[in-house]
Amino acid sequence: MGNQYGHMNDKTDVWQGTLALMILKTIETMGPLHGYGIARRIEQTSGNLLSLNYGTLYPALLKLEQEGSIASEWGVSENNRKAKFYKLTRAGRRQLQKEARDWQQATAILARFLSPSGDRA
Repeated sequence: MGNQYGHMNDKTDVWQGTLALMILKTIETMGPLHGYGIARRIEQTSGNLLSLNYGTLYPALLKLEQEGSIASEWGVSENNRKAKFYKLTRAGRRQLQKEARDWQQATAILARFLSPSGDRA
């Protein structure tokens, strides 16, 4: 069975809620990056299980910038092209810590439902 895009794709589309967290964590780990660098790094970190395109990434970057979690400035990329570099703001760092905690809690709760029921009375 194909998906609604009419072609088979074994790479997962990134869920919107987790994308912001992945972007913030990537910038925190790597320092200022341009959009292409962020996308490639997220794909690498996922073991190439996630596929990220600009149509997915840029709205998320824009939203994070409007919220004040990241700030951008123009710079020059490795191949001497003008590129917008994104860096984490203080607010972004706080958001990252909060969302990471929320996700760890959500994951722990889900794990209880997905684990074999033998360990519950």
